[in-house]
Amino acid sequence: QVQLVESGGGLVQAGGSLRLSCAASGRTFSNYAMGWFRQAPGKEREFVGGISSSDSTYYADSVKGRCTISRDNAKNTVWLQMNNLKPEDTAVYYCAARLFIITTRQHQYNFWGQGTQVTVSS
Repeated sequence: QVQLVESGGGLVQAGGSLRLSCAASGRTFSNYAMGWFRQAPGKEREFVGGISSSDSTYYADSVKGRCTISRDNAKNTVWLQMNNLKPEDTAVYYCAARLFIITTRQHQYNFWGQGTQVTVSS
């Protein structure tokens, strides 16, 4: 089992920045690819970006250039840095884990956090 806990969400004005954290415990964190997803009210959960166990990153087009994902295996933590936030970024953000390789398909992730709310005001 891998337990994931997100933090860092909150209310921010458009154009602002937030850094979300996902702390992991359980199995060897370095073996896991970590994905970030979000779910806005009334919408399906969508892929935001991810980082593989070898530190390769991949981002959805909607956030590319505004978001950066990084990890520190010694701290069992992955971060999602979000800049130039827009009202359409408002959502509950989730981190998820699966072995080694990023995928955009949420059903291929084995472990999920509880989510953290991000609200961007205009």
